[in-house]
Amino acid sequence: MRLFPRLLVFATLGVCLGLFLTPSSFADDWRPVDPAELALTASTVEKDADAEALFWEVRVDDGDAGEIVFSHYVRVKVFTERGKESQSQIDIQYYGGTRIKDIMARTIKPDGSVVELKKDDVHERTIVKASGLKIKAKSFAMPGVEPGAIIEYRWREVQGESDANYVDLQFQRDIPARSVSYLVRPYTGPYAQGLAYREFQMPAGVKFEKAKDGFYRVSLTNVPAYREEPRMPPEDEVRSWILLFYNSSSLAPQKFWADMGKRLYESTKDDIKANDEVKRKAAEIIGNSTDAQEKLKRLYEFCQTKIRNLSRDSSITSEERTKLAKDIKSPGDTLKRGMGRGGNIDNLFAALVNAAGFEAYMAFSGNRQNYFLDDRFPNPYFLLRGSSCVAVKLGETWQFFSPAEAYTPFGMLGWREDNQKALIASKDPAWIMIPSSSPAQSLEKCSGKFRLLEDGTLEGDARIEYTGQFAIDRKMDNEDDSAAQREETLRNQLKARLSTAELSDIKIENVADPINPLTYSFHIRVPGYAQRTGKRLFLQPSVFRHGIGPMFAAAQRKQSVYFHYPWSEKDEVEIQLPEGFALDNADAPAPFAAGAISQYKVSVGSDGKRLVLKREFFFGGGGNIMFPDTSYSQLKFLFDQLNKSDEHTITLKQASATN
Repeated sequence: MRLFPRLLVFATLGVCLGLFLTPSSFADDWRPVDPAELALTASTVEKDADAEALFWEVRVDDGDAGEIVFSHYVRVKVFTERGKESQSQIDIQYYGGTRIKDIMARTIKPDGSVVELKKDDVHERTIVKASGLKIKAKSFAMPGVEPGAIIEYRWREVQGESDANYVDLQFQRDIPARSVSYLVRPYTGPYAQGLAYREFQMPAGVKFEKAKDGFYRVSLTNVPAYREEPRMPPEDEVRSWILLFYNSSSLAPQKFWADMGKRLYESTKDDIKANDEVKRKAAEIIGNSTDAQEKLKRLYEFCQTKIRNLSRDSSITSEERTKLAKDIKSPGDTLKRGMGRGGNIDNLFAALVNAAGFEAYMAFSGNRQNYFLDDRFPNPYFLLRGSSCVAVKLGETWQFFSPAEAYTPFGMLGWREDNQKALIASKDPAWIMIPSSSPAQSLEKCSGKFRLLEDGTLEGDARIEYTGQFAIDRKMDNEDDSAAQREETLRNQLKARLSTAELSDIKIENVADPINPLTYSFHIRVPGYAQRTGKRLFLQPSVFRHGIGPMFAAAQRKQSVYFHYPWSEKDEVEIQLPEGFALDNADAPAPFAAGAISQYKVSVGSDGKRLVLKREFFFGGGGNIMFPDTSYSQLKFLFDQLNKSDEHTITLKQASATN
């Protein structure tokens, strides 16, 4: 990865021809197909690939002020039935005011015959991502696709009121590619500035070269497919891509960020200033407390629980939200009106903290869900895509807070913000490491009392509690759902592991509570939980881990292993054995302990009629959540051992049974 951007030297030239296509000829004839391409029987990049992009070419035209145009042209060779299935349905995704135009597609069969896509076969639909995000797409099915065929399609993507600043050029798709090319024409009109770029995960030596008509070309050949692996770093840390940006700085990173921090301080200092009313409120909230942490906690919980968070309020429309927040210009306004957007709430907290005699500033960081911020890169790009919080200086140490995060308890930030550097916006700016949350702060606690019937049915009452990062994510996922939807989600999650499970008396508490644990309690009945064979029952005591399976299934791995945050688990299970059954001594479970991170024990109660399981596990102590691929075998072994203990089965037999 190159640490400093390189400026592209752009001359002021006329209208461009584009990437093999002139602007006026986009809808003209397709490029010729080489007979050798039709004759291909296997990928030249990855021998077992089901399909391969013969080329993927994009023209990025920022030559006109006010909009940027992307002209895409993709040609794919299909080798197998799986390739046919994966490449036949095309979804061109887009956001907001982006317009998709001039879609053309065709299939060239192995015998050379051509089937064109009809205009009426293109439809618009909404795609719902796993995160719940809704994205529009122009969708169509490629006609007549079969193994051995070539499919190709092209389209224009027009983004109004936009330019090439902070455009990212992706080089990897879900299939391998022989060639990926971008031609970029920068804006060269009035007030034009040089366009720079930075490579990420790109091979050494890849660079833009001057083409004709004002374009600059960069290409990559033999590009492997992008493949997801469980618990891998964010895409931007794995894929090969290039970032384009204007306003490149020639300053060294240290000087750049010092200047940036001072500018951010000047632009935010009035936003966190306390007026007389804020000062009076701070004194009222703190009351008779003399402990610094208790003072901060009272101020934090006031902002989080007493100020209506318009950014998280799903009961209002975006128009209503804008109207309500329109006149909120200062911490005093937020306090007076008792509401504000997330940024207003953080500003009020900082103002209250300053009024209480502490030293508070705004701090700016990245977002670990998308990328890892690199302060060696002198550009605000990652901060613009990142997050802000409030930094409070206590002696020589810093603490970080964001009551705008509706479900984040005092003393924590959400995992997307913690465990990374933040730029303190002060007169003396500095990069300060936001500490990681501890495993104990994010706990999954499961408890249950059950009875096992002679036919193998397990029945009883269960309770699951989530704190810390567990609770934050789950509360965010559930906040907009109705009570019935939340119950259905719980049922589906449990039935995915226990297919015969029947739930009743469900109670879900603290979904919208920022302080207390998210809690599920329910009665559960699982026919056939224990397997009955003759007069023996085979039972897995670790009820809450049943059916989860190993964390890492693959024998090998290419990417680093990345856990979002440290966590801990604690299970307490009591199972009343069926009358007349006892533990078969030959199959007595052995305790499991993996150093200091796991304790696992199954025992029989003193009355001989109860099975008691106690399981504790924690991971990520010291913020150790990223591991290179070379450590994969050790990690896999650890979690395989834990899974083996979770799946441990014991045998119960009737007292009268014979061997």
